[in-house]
Amino acid sequence: MIRRWSIARRLFVANLLLVLALTAVVGTAAFVDARDRAYNDAGQRMQAVAAAIAANPLVLQAAGTPNPSAALQPYALVVMANAHADFITIMAPDRTRWTHANPDEIGKPYIGTIDPALHGQTFTEVTAGTLGPSVRTIVPVEDSSGAVRALVAAGVTVRTVDVAVSARLPAIIAISLAMLAGGSLASWLLGRYLRSVTRGWGPEQLAQLFAYYESVLHSVREGVVLIDTGGKVVMYNDQAAELLGLERSDVDPVAGVPPRLSDLPLEPSLHSLFESGRTAHDEIHLTGSRILVVNQEPAVGPPGMRGRQRPAVFGTVATLRDRTEIESLGSELETMKTLSDALRAQTHEHANRLHTIVSLMELGRSADALDFATKDLELSQQLTDHLVASVDEPVLSALIMGKTAEAHERGAELTVTVSGGDGLQGLAVQDLVTILGNLLDNALDAAAAAPPPRKVELGIESGPEGTTFTVADSGNGIDPRIVDDVWQYGYSTKAAGIGQSAGQAAPSRGVGLALVRQAVKRLGGTLSISESMSALGGALFRVVIPAGDFRKEAE
Repeated sequence: MIRRWSIARRLFVANLLLVLALTAVVGTAAFVDARDRAYNDAGQRMQAVAAAIAANPLVLQAAGTPNPSAALQPYALVVMANAHADFITIMAPDRTRWTHANPDEIGKPYIGTIDPALHGQTFTEVTAGTLGPSVRTIVPVEDSSGAVRALVAAGVTVRTVDVAVSARLPAIIAISLAMLAGGSLASWLLGRYLRSVTRGWGPEQLAQLFAYYESVLHSVREGVVLIDTGGKVVMYNDQAAELLGLERSDVDPVAGVPPRLSDLPLEPSLHSLFESGRTAHDEIHLTGSRILVVNQEPAVGPPGMRGRQRPAVFGTVATLRDRTEIESLGSELETMKTLSDALRAQTHEHANRLHTIVSLMELGRSADALDFATKDLELSQQLTDHLVASVDEPVLSALIMGKTAEAHERGAELTVTVSGGDGLQGLAVQDLVTILGNLLDNALDAAAAAPPPRKVELGIESGPEGTTFTVADSGNGIDPRIVDDVWQYGYSTKAAGIGQSAGQAAPSRGVGLALVRQAVKRLGGTLSISESMSALGGALFRVVIPAGDFRKEAE
């Protein structure tokens, strides 16, 4: 049964037992202290009474008479009544009583210790006499020569002292009850708070939950980042460390101060998202070599008791999914679509040419048909031979031929200039398709949106130091103020659709140049936009990829 108790109940019971034990100890200590103080107070009061009697000349005078009791007994009774003493015994040095509260005891020996008093010392003791246990003080009565002529004993019974102690018991009991009530209330409030925080779970359940939590965070294939309200990274799992390029961290909170967001090498867009704490659903963010889908929600604690308090917000929880492979497959699919469109365009053009040749032959103009077919074959073969001879990468050749056919279909002219094409062998095919395919698509869109003549120029120059790609178009160019924005994921300069504002991309827009930038960055190259250097009057994109071992590492 105890194993099912929550932490709050266990802590309440433990604190209650502790408060009970503490109350018992404190109450006992207070009672003992009160009793000791009562005995000390009684001893000091009796010492003052006995000393006052011993200093009275009447005692010394009566001690020299044959019947001291005749003068001292009435005096002792008066002092007993005024000093609230239970007994005052004046005796001879040989213990013979001259006075006593009980007249029958006069003349009998005193019961108790008198040796220190016979040596001139005053002392207090607790001993039993004819009236029972009592607190008494014995003071010597000395003459002018210092000889002890009599002894004075003044005392109160223990019963009387206990009555005084009992008078203090209500205060002690009240203090003990106040401690018990205060401690119980504090335990109840603490238990109430813990019950709301731990949701009524016991330590075994919390230990099991943490074991599951740790196992999930280590094994899940999504990155998880926990950020508190102060901008500190409380925890991130192994997958998050891999996706963000961070050092691996334990699931358990590390000792010391957690790192701040500003201390981690995060991309600006991710840093801005994490720092804002806003809710995000399936947002795309690009890192150096990855495309990440990020979701972020606030970490909200349990609701307050009876709805009186708003739930506490402890920070934010961000999850990261790697979309790089999906985008890579999308790029390959886009390449296949480009080749398919090129084949469709070529099929369309080929059908038109065949119709022309057939019509000429039906008109009996066989020589014109042969001449038309020969010239068309020469033009097509010239472009094919030029690309095959200049570019040693078949996928890139197919891509350029497809874009050439697409440009022809859209009323534009694509000119290709290749110098030293052997340097393309070290580049990954996927990166070539991503870089050139997106740059040519944007250039064709820009040229098609501008008035004639619509032209696009592609330059490929390879050498020992690397490969340079240049793509120029005859479009309207790019505003210098937004040059840095066009590389951002989701930003597009193309015409906005219904319900969209300028600069806001449709779901399929604002992606190409961001992927180009990522691919160039992955290959260690540089990317720039220039309008002043474009002979066609539009934008000029220049990509420079260095040669060396970096390509092999990127692959």
